[in-house]
Amino acid sequence: MSTAQRFLLDIPDSWEQVDLSGEELARTRAQALASTDDPREKARINDMFRQGREVTRAARRYGALLAAGTATMYTEGLFMAYGMVFAVSTPKGEELTLPVLSARLGVSSANGVAPKDRVITSAKVPHVGTVARVTGTEVTRLTGDIDVKLLTMHTMMPVPGSTEDFLVVTLASPNLPLKNEVYDLFDAITCTFRFVTDDGVQVSPDGAGTAGSEGVAA
Repeated sequence: MSTAQRFLLDIPDSWEQVDLSGEELARTRAQALASTDDPREKARINDMFRQGREVTRAARRYGALLAAGTATMYTEGLFMAYGMVFAVSTPKGEELTLPVLSARLGVSSANGVAPKDRVITSAKVPHVGTVARVTGTEVTRLTGDIDVKLLTMHTMMPVPGSTEDFLVVTLASPNLPLKNEVYDLFDAITCTFRFVTDDGVQVSPDGAGTAGSEGVAA
């Protein structure tokens, strides 16, 4: 039986552990719109914020254990990104092989097709070990009339003491031109993930407690 009861994930200070809606989002949207006089750019900004609201609403609908995000204005422009953690289980007796992973992650919800740039690989998460990861530019169907292209990274975290249970750390951003920078950021965030006991003791991959830890808990 696993001793892991919770997980911790360090997210950047500018990310909020709330839905991207309400007063904070309205202020950032107004700031972004004020930064340009180009009607096309204003339309693009409005579209990004609409997408942001729908992404976080979709995360809640699908039972995200954690949903966080950012809409931040920089000198270079607007940056938006979202982070979510979901619990999944593989069917009894079925291993998380590459074909299984391919069928479940990184497939565009708008058309059921894997993106051309999808990569299925392994990654080293310091407090978890070697895990499976899927990256790619997905076309995500948010509502009946809204499709959005997102840079995505899904990382599977095996729950200590279980062969069937995983937490999936999903990070996404509509800032497609920043692909390399976005994936570096997503990797850095994901690498802070760790399982802990109810007492806050960090749980190693073999299920043993190691040390206390701080971070965003869920």
